[in-house]
Amino acid sequence: MIIHFLQSFYNQTKLPEKESDYQNLIEDIHHFSIEPQVYHLLKQHDRLNETPAFFTDYLKKATDQILLQNIFIKMQMEKILKLFETQKIDTIPLKGVYFAEKYFGHIAARSTSDIDLLIHQKDRQTVDGILRNRGFIYEDEGPKDHFHCSYRLDLPGSSIPLRVEIHWNLLKENTSELDIIEFWNDAVPIMAYQHIKELSHQHAFYMIVLHAWRHNLDSLRHFIDVIQTVSILENKICFESLFNQAKKDKTLKRVQRTLKIVYRVFGEIKYPEQLSIQKNYGKWWEYEKIRDREYRSLRVYLDFVDYLLFSVDNRI
Repeated sequence: MIIHFLQSFYNQTKLPEKESDYQNLIEDIHHFSIEPQVYHLLKQHDRLNETPAFFTDYLKKATDQILLQNIFIKMQMEKILKLFETQKIDTIPLKGVYFAEKYFGHIAARSTSDIDLLIHQKDRQTVDGILRNRGFIYEDEGPKDHFHCSYRLDLPGSSIPLRVEIHWNLLKENTSELDIIEFWNDAVPIMAYQHIKELSHQHAFYMIVLHAWRHNLDSLRHFIDVIQTVSILENKICFESLFNQAKKDKTLKRVQRTLKIVYRVFGEIKYPEQLSIQKNYGKWWEYEKIRDREYRSLRVYLDFVDYLLFSVDNRI
């Protein structure tokens, strides 16, 4: 039901009428923590008045909480970005509040729990010093071929620390030939900054597709990110260029698998005219496995094997 409900925003089809349907929707929405996305999509498409009051009240209350959280995170991020700007450290915020504002239309339209920043690898030591001076604690960066590390700031009165993830790439180096410099070359400065930049629309979409692939589309959040970005950008995404770049980067199977699954699950949403994927990538993927973590089937096993072994282009 939740999938058909989300489809209705983009197809302008009729919303459910029964109150019991909305009780079930609340359970699904809560499971995936997508209250703000749903609330702002209803507002964006002027359809709040088509849903029961208890449903909109639930969404608004949850979204108001996300608003406060995201405002706090944005304030903390901008303090860090100003320090990076002063030190002439080129930085690109990834996902997070900027992504919510640009592609969902509001700072509270997509929840975020941490700050993701892309930098050049040469600036890691300088960034490390800046964050440590602000009280952040360095956390394990994982395997040596990993592409990001994490810092945390313990907050007084809160059991949840503020986390900053510093990225110097988007994928493990030994699984692709992705050239991060191309992302930098097309990035443009944000407002009054010179060194704080944002990804081009094309690369922002590429990034969000790769992010969805990394998590094997384990939440409806990833589906909404992809569909919403396509919807907002309309004809500004060139799928031919995306596939050409992905082929060069050895990420083509990842991109095609992700898009194939998204448009299969959201089957009533029309494929973009540019999008043509001949192979049946991701054919074993099941919605049930992300709605119920205890769900098991042969398809779940086959999908995991497909994701792990066959959705990666020739390994380096």
